[in-house]
Parts: sequence; C-alpha cells; structure tokens
Amino acid sequence: MTIKKLALYILFAFTSLFSFAQNTSSDITFWSDIPDEQLANMLINRMSDEELLAQILMFGWAGQEPSDLLNSWVTQRGLGSVKVFGWNTDDIKKVAKSIRILQQEAAGRKFQIPLFVATDQEGGWIRHVKGETADTPGNMAIGASGYPIDAYYSGYYINKEIFALGINMNFAPTVDLYTNRDSSVIGPRSFGADPEISGILGEAFAQGSIAAGVIPTAKHFPGHGDTSLDSHGKLPEIDISRETLEQRELVPFKYLIKTEIPAIMSGHLSFPQIEQDGTPASLSKKILTDILRNEMNYNGLIITDDMQMNGATLFAGSFHKAVTMAIEAGNDIIISSKTANLNDAIWTKNVERMKTVPAFRNRVKDAASRVILAKLKYFKSSNHAPLYPDENTIYQFIPDKEGQKFFLEQACRSISLLKKGSAFPFKPEAEEKVLIAGPFSALFNEGKKRYPKADTFHISYSLNSDNSNYDEWNGANLVYTARKYDTIIINVYDQHSVNIAQRLKNMGKKVIVLSIMSPVYVLNDFDWADTILCGYSYSSFSFAALFGALNGEFVPEGIIPLNDD
Repeated sequence: MTIKKLALYILFAFTSLFSFAQNTSSDITFWSDIPDEQLANMLINRMSDEELLAQILMFGWAGQEPSDLLNSWVTQRGLGSVKVFGWNTDDIKKVAKSIRILQQEAAGRKFQIPLFVATDQEGGWIRHVKGETADTPGNMAIGASGYPIDAYYSGYYINKEIFALGINMNFAPTVDLYTNRDSSVIGPRSFGADPEISGILGEAFAQGSIAAGVIPTAKHFPGHGDTSLDSHGKLPEIDISRETLEQRELVPFKYLIKTEIPAIMSGHLSFPQIEQDGTPASLSKKILTDILRNEMNYNGLIITDDMQMNGATLFAGSFHKAVTMAIEAGNDIIISSKTANLNDAIWTKNVERMKTVPAFRNRVKDAASRVILAKLKYFKSSNHAPLYPDENTIYQFIPDKEGQKFFLEQACRSISLLKKGSAFPFKPEAEEKVLIAGPFSALFNEGKKRYPKADTFHISYSLNSDNSNYDEWNGANLVYTARKYDTIIINVYDQHSVNIAQRLKNMGKKVIVLSIMSPVYVLNDFDWADTILCGYSYSSFSFAALFGALNGEFVPEGIIPLNDD
C-alpha cells in the first residue's frame, strides 16, 4: 500500500469514527447534521415516556398571551405543539411576541425541538387570527367562481400573512361537502357539494399554503358536511353507507392524499354504518387506521379536532379516556383548546398506561416519531415560518398588499345572480329614495360608495338561534322605516334576517336582496323580491363585489355551488 493510499485510508477511518461518535453522542439535538429519518429515530430512542407523550400534545391558551401554565408545559414537559385560537388574536403584535417566546423556551430544552404552532385560518367565516389580517371571501366564494387558481392564491395569501407571525401550521382547507343544506357548522366553509370539484379546489388551496411556507391540514375526515349538528355540542350522526362514503365524502381526501397532503384532521362524527356502536371517527381505529392509513395509503400526520368538544368526550365518558382512545385510534397530535394542569388525568393516566401497556407505548412512540420527522422535514427546509418572529416588523407583511387586490378580484368572480329583475343593474332615478338595511358596517360603507344618497337601517346582529322577539322587533321597525322609500336593499345571511326581510313582501316596494354566507336562505320563498345577488362572506371584499355587480360595473358569473334539490 502506498503512503498516499494509506493516508486516504486513515482519513476515511477517522472521518467514519468521528461521524459514528457524533451520531452516538448524548448531545444530539434536533439541529444535528444527520439525515432526517435517522435523526428522528435517534431522538425518539433517547426520549423518556413523558417526553414522547408531550410531543404529541397541542394546547391552546385563553387570553392574549400564553399563561404561566402553558409556559410550564413547554419548559418542563417539552410540549410538542401549541394552537392560536380566535380569542387571543386581536393584537397580532402580541401573537408574534407570544410565539417567539414559546419557541425560545422550546429551544432551551435538551433536544431543542421546535413547536408546531397552528391556527384555523380557513378564510371567510373562520378566521381565528384577526387583527389586521385579511377578512377574505371564503371557500364557498371559491366554489362559486370554480377556478383552481382562486383556491391556490387564497391559500397562498391567507397563509403568507400568518407565516409572518411565526404560525407554521394551518387547519385548512376544509373539504367537507355541502350536502346537508341545514348545516349550521360547515355551510360557506365548504367549497360546495361536488366531491370532485371540492377535491381539486382543496388540492389547489393546500399547494398555495405550502408555497407560502405553512403546513396545510385537510379537514374534517371523513367528512362533516352531511349533518345539521355541530360537534362542539353534540356528536353528529351521519347515517350513510360505506359505498356512499367512498363515492362522496372521501373523494376530496383522495385528491389530497395523492398530492401528499402533510396533515389531515379527524372529525368528532359518528358513522353508524361504519362503526355500529357509534364510535366517533376521531376515536375510531377502524376509520383512522384501517381506512385512512391502510386502505387510502395516507402517510402524513393525523390530528384530532379539539378534544374539548362534547362530540368526543361524551362518548368516551371522560376527557382523559377520550384522549387515550384518540391515540389508540391512530391520531398523531391531540388538540385541547384549554391548557391542561401539569398533573391532569390526561397526563398521569396516559403516562401510567405507557408504562404498563407496551402496545400503547408503541403507539405513542409511533405518533411522536411521525411528529418529529414532520418537523425535521419542515424546519430544515428552505421555506418555513420564522421561529422567532420580530413583532416590530409584522406590519410590513400584514395585511398583504397583493393579497388585498387579489381577494377583491376573487370576490367579483364569485358573485352569483340568482334572480335578475328590473332593478338590475340598479341605477336609481334622481328622486328615488333608497334604503340599505343590514347589520354590517362593510355593507353600509360599500353601499354608500355606489349610492351616496341612500339611507341606512341598522339591524342588530343576533347569535341566538331561537329569538322570535328579536325578529319581531327588527321586522316591525324595518317596515315602519321602509314606508318612506321606493327601493330597499336588504342583506340576508341567516334565518333571522330571512324572517325580517320577509316582512317587506307585501309592501309594494322594490326589494333587492344581497345574500351572504350560505345561499340556502334565499333559494326558496324569495320569488317576490325583484333582484337577488349572492356573495358568500361578510368581508368588505364581498360587499364591494356585490355592490359593484349591482351597479353594473361587471357581469356576475359565479354559479351557486350546490346540487339542485
């Protein structure tokens, strides 16, 4: 052997030995220069049972800033993820600061594993991060335009804003189908009733989210659309066959799985023809492991909906039992909107179970492995949300100026002309008296831009689903006021506003209905109205588009994305 070859051999041996020593040393961290799969296994094998369990939990916090308790979960337990809910986001500067502090705390632990920071920023109706972020037209508006490019750029601009805050995971797109017109929880959050179109639009939205640097999450598996109940309060039952499920609800998820959607949220939904005992999908091994994992070949993260929702806990009998069932069913991240106490039963009972039931420990270990591998792939990529966002610079990015232009254009493409009457386009005569009625400031602001001489009538907004006194009082006042006007432009958005608007039916006035949110409220019993236009959210973009169409500035071409009855 020549001296040169010997030197190369010694160098190779030394390098290999150094690499081996590095890979087996006790100071390995999340940021070690080791291939992702190998590093994930090494980290998992070094973690205690407590660290493994903490890695698959996601907690939210009440108030504008994280509580001491949540900070303790991060610093003492190594909590894996946090969620930003809508009750703590009016001040986006505080949101960014809170995320920075939490990530710094996570970086102070021995493995330096960063947090997944999630929120629900679907667009339209569901916008958990408020403050200066864009209030967008929403999914049903995308479905009405039917353009995948609208879905892509909605996903892109929505997520580009929350990216700047350090939020790295978004629980969107919602690909539940609008198959039940009585739906109170999905409604305009859906792209529509068509499974194929919803799959295509959901896929485009997810790709826009990825391009913006935020992990998308498709929801609510296996489909929340065919029920009028809200799983926050009760466990909805969707009594459909496996064949119907395959041909309808699962279709959008199949589209997303083919394009490797990184996360899917399981819903608190009962499918009695799939699980005869009524086990919710979120707690069902048959639905999550057998169907989603094994039959549909899904390899990404499975994340529960909020486990504080009654749809899950009432079935399990207690919160900690529901968490155990969710883990065993195949979920990889367990969400709780409330921060648990450090020694809550969800912690003590499940740690104890890990130490006494090997199969359960293996399931927790498998879930933690998926979480850590997903984090490695994301945080070591070139396009991830900042770990330590600078709260002093976020107003450079929020609201996104290009996004503002896009959302107005998208809203215009979505507007649907349900009924064209003599008042379309509406160009009032010089002496014509016009009244604009509704509860939203954006309605009045955008209406007055086109019809500056119009007067306004404010209808108070009610969240009470059964309030006949509210309807009677507002309706009587509207009728009294409307007597002096020739044309009434009224905003319809729920059953209350329907009841109030119907009071105008026999007054002999010209009535223009501007529908927002779900269009189901104006599909029937409004044949007496002169003109009906449908938008799909209460954002200023939607109202600007509605009045623009009414004023004849463009021809509305949106198609209501629901099946014919």
